[in-house]
Amino acid sequence: MAEMTVIEAVREALREEMERDPVVFTMGEDIGARGGVFLATEGLLDQFGPERVIDTPLAEAAIGGIALGAAVNGMRPVAEIEFGDFIWPAVNQIIGEAARVRYGTQGRRTAPLVLRVPYGGGVRGGLFHSQSIEVAFSHQPGLKVVAPATPYDAKGLLKSAIRDDDPVIFFEHKRTYRLVKGDVPEGDYTIPIGKADVKRTGTDLTVVSYGLVLHYCLEAAETLMAEGIDVEVIDLRTLRPLDTDTVLESVRKTSKAMIVHEDTKAGGIGGEIAAVIAEEAFEDLDAPVKRVAGPEVPAMPFSPLLEAEFMPSAEKIAAAMRELAAY
Repeated sequence: MAEMTVIEAVREALREEMERDPVVFTMGEDIGARGGVFLATEGLLDQFGPERVIDTPLAEAAIGGIALGAAVNGMRPVAEIEFGDFIWPAVNQIIGEAARVRYGTQGRRTAPLVLRVPYGGGVRGGLFHSQSIEVAFSHQPGLKVVAPATPYDAKGLLKSAIRDDDPVIFFEHKRTYRLVKGDVPEGDYTIPIGKADVKRTGTDLTVVSYGLVLHYCLEAAETLMAEGIDVEVIDLRTLRPLDTDTVLESVRKTSKAMIVHEDTKAGGIGGEIAAVIAEEAFEDLDAPVKRVAGPEVPAMPFSPLLEAEFMPSAEKIAAAMRELAAY
């Protein structure tokens, strides 16, 4: 085992997969000599050369289209969208095309591409570098959507995504890149896409989350344990397909459920999870399903004070946990 940050785990997964399989390559803006804006690809150009570590123009539509073309012709591209906020020009290539390749060819063709997408706030990025956009892609059949929160999960899930025969949108929360550290096995391992992980067991209520705020949920759960409230915390890890079995098993045990995500509440992933709980475990509930999410504003504010107001925090989550526990 070696201690790594999330960004180091992502880099090691890329390196190992490119060493393992010569058809794996990476592409994106500034990923070559610079190593990417977050240094996720630092050192890869020297090791693999410009034919496998490809700097692209500032053209997300082209990045998506080239990755798709390479994927359907036998390559395994790992394309980086520099910031999630910039992905919109590539939406047709992803949702309109890549997601439909297997279905539209009756399985004769696949599109084994990965789009790595840094997302989320808490980094003083303001309106144009802080969006949480995962729900836009989690809605689409034909895509797999992954959002790890720890170095261990980031490496194992990225390796699984690269080996997957369907398109995978791989969301990496920017604030976790160097903030979150953890033990990572040296060498090859994978984590199955579509399987949640119970990060903390508990008996009094279930909290479901992912990404950066998963860590705030764990912090809040420790605070409540000192108050005699035992919280179970589930890390979804994959947003499509959702591991509803793990969620429902936990809710049936605790009888109370809360979903926490950074994205705004209306139309969010929390609503889908709440609906599944209502359909499948309604009679097991002792309280309404609760959601904690970002406010209904168009984008992350520039002001540090307003950004802090926007973001879920351990304190806000703990307050919501207390309210649900007392219901």
